[in-house]
Parts: sequence; C-alpha cells; structure tokens
Amino acid sequence: MILKMTMKNKVKKSLLISACFALFLGFVAMSDLQAQSVLGKWKTIDDETGDVKSIVELYMVGEKVHGKVVQLFRKPDEDPDPVCDECDDDDPRYNKKVLGMEILTGLEKESNEEWEDGDILDPKNGSVYSCYIELVEPDKLKVRGYLGVSLLGRTQYWYRVK
Repeated sequence: MILKMTMKNKVKKSLLISACFALFLGFVAMSDLQAQSVLGKWKTIDDETGDVKSIVELYMVGEKVHGKVVQLFRKPDEDPDPVCDECDDDDPRYNKKVLGMEILTGLEKESNEEWEDGDILDPKNGSVYSCYIELVEPDKLKVRGYLGVSLLGRTQYWYRVK
C-alpha cells in the first residue's frame, strides 16, 4: 500500500516538473522569437524633446521590412491630422495624411537583428534619408537615418509597444 502511494506521488511530481519545464521552454521560445523580430508596433520618441510622437508598425513586403504610421500623439496646438506638405511634390506622399503613411521602405535583412539599405521619411520636414535599423534589445530598436555615409545622420531609439 505504501509502495503504491509513493509511486503515485512520484508520478504526480514527475508530471508537475515536466509541465513546469515545458512552460519554461515555451516562455524562452516566445521571448527568443520576439527578441529576434523587428516586426510589430514601435513607439517613436522625438530625439530632440523626448516626447512620444507616434506608433509605427513594421511589417514585411516580400523579403523587405516596411513601416507605416498607425497612431499620432499630437499636442493641443498641433494639427491633429497633419499632411506631408513638406514632402517633394514628385513624392507620392506629398500632401497625403501622415496617419497611415508608409515612412520606412525597403529594409533588407543583414542579420536577425539588423536590416539595412532602406529609406526613411521624416514627415515633419519632408526629407528622405537612407536608413538602417538594429534591434539592440528585445524591446528597443535603433533607427538611423543618414545622407551618404552613415556617419552623417541622426539616430532615434524606438520602443516596442506591448
């Protein structure tokens, strides 16, 4: 009788340990997948003021990453629904609404954490820059826009929206 009870307890304990281990592996796999992916929604921060400016969603178009503005955070004195009136008149985004606008295009995968050779539009001034992005932490994205060589440019850090 005691032997039967001991065996039952061992089986229960073994099942519990197996379930905990499987759960742990699931969390590790999920965090690893998220850590390696630049896809999803990112909160943009103005590098001059530190204010949250927008949410940009990064997604795949074929083999390349693109990104569009899905939410804007505007101050009371700012136009709540701005258009890109500073874009070049030959740019198809000229005078189009910033909300829903594709501002990141053509980023090609360099590694799990880095995408390069794309372009980024700053709708505030209408300028288009060469761009690369790098996942520096699972929830922190380095976004670098530059002219010519990457030394002449500006870096922002975006934060994953959870």
